[in-house]
Amino acid sequence: MSEWRVFWVPSDRLRGGLRSSVLEGWEDLAVRETAVGVQAGDPIFLAPDFRVDPLLGLYGQSPKFRGYEPETKRNYTTDIALLLTHLWTRGKSWVETEPRDLEDYENWRRFAPENPSPISGAKWDRELAAFLGLFKWAVRQGWISSNPVTMRQVVTPRGEVVEVADARANNARSANVHWLTPRTWRLWVDVGLRGHGLDGVPERGWVGRLEDRNVAFVRLLVSSGLRRLEGASLLTFEVPKIPLTGGRYCRGKVAAQVTRSKRARTFYASSGAVGDIESYVESSRAWAISKAQAVGRYERLSEMRLVTGIGGGLKPKVRWCDLDGVVGERELNKLTWQERMLLFTEGPGGPEPLWLWLNEQGLPFQPHSWEGVFRAANKRCERVLTPPEHQRLDPHKVYAPYATVHSTRHSFALFMLVVLNAVMDRRYGLTPEERRDFRLLYGDPWFMVQGLLGHANRETTVKHYLSPVRNLQLESMLRASEEPVDAPLPDLDGVFARVARDAEGVQDIDARLTPDEAGAA
Repeated sequence: MSEWRVFWVPSDRLRGGLRSSVLEGWEDLAVRETAVGVQAGDPIFLAPDFRVDPLLGLYGQSPKFRGYEPETKRNYTTDIALLLTHLWTRGKSWVETEPRDLEDYENWRRFAPENPSPISGAKWDRELAAFLGLFKWAVRQGWISSNPVTMRQVVTPRGEVVEVADARANNARSANVHWLTPRTWRLWVDVGLRGHGLDGVPERGWVGRLEDRNVAFVRLLVSSGLRRLEGASLLTFEVPKIPLTGGRYCRGKVAAQVTRSKRARTFYASSGAVGDIESYVESSRAWAISKAQAVGRYERLSEMRLVTGIGGGLKPKVRWCDLDGVVGERELNKLTWQERMLLFTEGPGGPEPLWLWLNEQGLPFQPHSWEGVFRAANKRCERVLTPPEHQRLDPHKVYAPYATVHSTRHSFALFMLVVLNAVMDRRYGLTPEERRDFRLLYGDPWFMVQGLLGHANRETTVKHYLSPVRNLQLESMLRASEEPVDAPLPDLDGVFARVARDAEGVQDIDARLTPDEAGAA
């Protein structure tokens, strides 16, 4: 082995399945780990000479590191392991790191012609954040005398003086932003998730495994603006059911613990998306559960919390009984996504998960696994929609849409801004002067979108999510729209096409399955 590797302390559930393979003499491993404070999910750094670094183990047990989200932990440990490998080739330990070492490492990672896969400025900034966390901890604990990440002071827009890493990339994009217009999302869903070909019908041999689940999830995120974890960790009883007046949207509540701000908030999902979820629950989800029950899959789980009741009121609590007969209770808002995966209810055929999204085995579908669904759909769109003679030849012509889980949120923000502007103008018939006065009294669509996204400040909404239209006069553009005015809401494809032409980063591809070179992005 020539590189550093990271292993993770297994959970009690996984450990239970490994009992038969424990090495002789290590039967009391769990007791030893408890004695030294090791917990499930802690990282273990293994050097190329197969030695475990005890200091890095202590860092993995620090409150700061344990407080990171699971995805952040995975990313940071991967970044640190790469740096450790680089230092190892120089014959240095990480506690001997000097500023020059990090400068050389940045040059290799970002600029060296010999590197076949240089990284972006944004990726380097993330790696730098991982190193900074490690070295700051080591300084506080006295393991190193100084931080090798050189720092400088800057003044924030709010007038605060803060320290930032001097090596932060100047050309880093503040966010990996992708916007897709509504018709482009329709195309991406039809081709990538429903298996449609150029003729607009599913291709021969298309299996469509869990197609209804994937379509329902994507439509939920696009119509609601929920983050991946927020949408992925919904329980069955949290699916919105009662439509608002007019029937276009249903109101739901996302629990505090699965949000980034750790504050509960209201979200709105389109009635069509809710209908897709209900169809999924009644079809492939029910089928996966019945198969799992038939083979006794749930009975073999090492951990399960059978819900016995859910209280009402402002702070509803979930009550359960586990496999050992121990009764528990916890506020719904405080359940982590990992705890939510353990919740089951007694159904007609036996226990069944309350976690909404299930895999083919009838078990909870992990939140990070949705990335794989999007990757597969992107590859299929590229294969089906890009003419063979143009594949991998011309980077300036894009025939197929490309989407990420987070681009659903960006696209939702853009869609809601345009729609709210249109609704406000149509409903109130405001003149520009009246529109200004209305904004001063009640707030404008930008503020509304900020609330829907759950952002703490408006700057994040405007700078990262709605930059395509920051400098556009939407009121004038919408008033000049030639869309019919007799519909409850206008067909805004033409408006979004104009936004895409005037702004960078917005993908607008005609849903007729014929590439529109002028509108492609």
